Amino acid sequence: MKILVLNCGSSSVKYQLIEMDDERLICKGIVERIGEQDAIVRYRPVGRPEKRVVRPIADHTEAIDAFLADLLDPVIGVIQDRREIAAVGHRVVHGGESFAQSVRVDDQVIQAIDECSVFAPLHNPANLLGIRVCMNLLPDTPNVAVFDTAFHQTMPASSYLYALPIRFYRKYKVRRYGFHGTSHRYVSQKAAEVLGRPIEELKIITCHLGNGASIAAVKGGKSVDTSMGFTPLEGLVMGTRCGDIDPALVLYLMKQEDLTAQQMDELLNKQSGVFGLTDGVQDMRDIEDRANKEGKPDMYDPHFDLVLDIYCHRIKKYIGAYAAVMGGVDAIVFTGGVGENSPVVRERVCAGLEYMGVKMDDECHRINQIFSRGRRADTPNISCGSTAVLVLETNEELVIARDTRQVLFG
Repeated sequence: MKILVLNCGSSSVKYQLIEMDDERLICKGIVERIGEQDAIVRYRPVGRPEKRVVRPIADHTEAIDAFLADLLDPVIGVIQDRREIAAVGHRVVHGGESFAQSVRVDDQVIQAIDECSVFAPLHNPANLLGIRVCMNLLPDTPNVAVFDTAFHQTMPASSYLYALPIRFYRKYKVRRYGFHGTSHRYVSQKAAEVLGRPIEELKIITCHLGNGASIAAVKGGKSVDTSMGFTPLEGLVMGTRCGDIDPALVLYLMKQEDLTAQQMDELLNKQSGVFGLTDGVQDMRDIEDRANKEGKPDMYDPHFDLVLDIYCHRIKKYIGAYAAVMGGVDAIVFTGGVGENSPVVRERVCAGLEYMGVKMDDECHRINQIFSRGRRADTPNISCGSTAVLVLETNEELVIARDTRQVLFG
């Protein structure tokens, strides 16, 4: 059974085709710069060279039709007929309170996703566009919506309600929703497998660290708290997002700088985070290079060292808070682009956590470095203490494919 996994953005479409009989990736690709004359169409079947073409792509219909043509190509394709695609699983960013699990797409689901666009105006409309295009191009193929927010619908009200007048929740559903749910779900389940224990017995803190970043407290396999809130702006210091700040600071800066609401939104979401703190550097690898006094003394800048400390301090603070919320922790999981590939971040975050059973030694550091050079070590556990510290590669596409199969075929 082959399932197509689709992640549609406003100007891009990412996809994977997965054989679910053995959960094997068949091919993946991306169409970027949709709507422009120099759009990029990339298609890579597993074990074969990547095809990359630059050409005009007018819209999402043309983009999806382009990669379907690659899938069916008699020379480089991986299927012979569109009917070989048993289903399409779609990443949908926001499901609001309407969806606590993945669902088969019908007219009512489409309407509900559209209504949630007010919470995710940059994402849900694009996700819906992908669904509609697939319904048109693959009319006999069922579609399933998998929501970033669904995993966090198990949070208690004490975690998701803000201390605002309750009428705003009742009227507008203003609350904490949380994001990266498919990633947090996947790595928490993987952590239980690695530890060889039922997830129902475990208290796990999952750290999804990338350009966007969030942490979740997962108790007994269920999310009980998470750092992102009503939008993905709240929580950790991120690539360009500020994370937690005093709300009054927004009003102060708008007044002092004479900023409109749109300009303030741009500042908080696209000009802040490590990008803002470093005056324009967003890549964590570049920040680490300039914060490395011993390894690269000629590049060392103490301000970048401080920025790295700020970034790691926020992560550590949330780990401590979530350990308190759950009454302990059995495992801390690092995943995402930074979480999987930055020994420096992991070591700075874990330093001083000995009181909660985290113990990093030279052997763990060696394993840590091996993983981050792109090779998998014998064990993903980089702590030798009573609390495991796991470095796990996330696989959100596989979660979407699994949910799609489960919803449609049981």
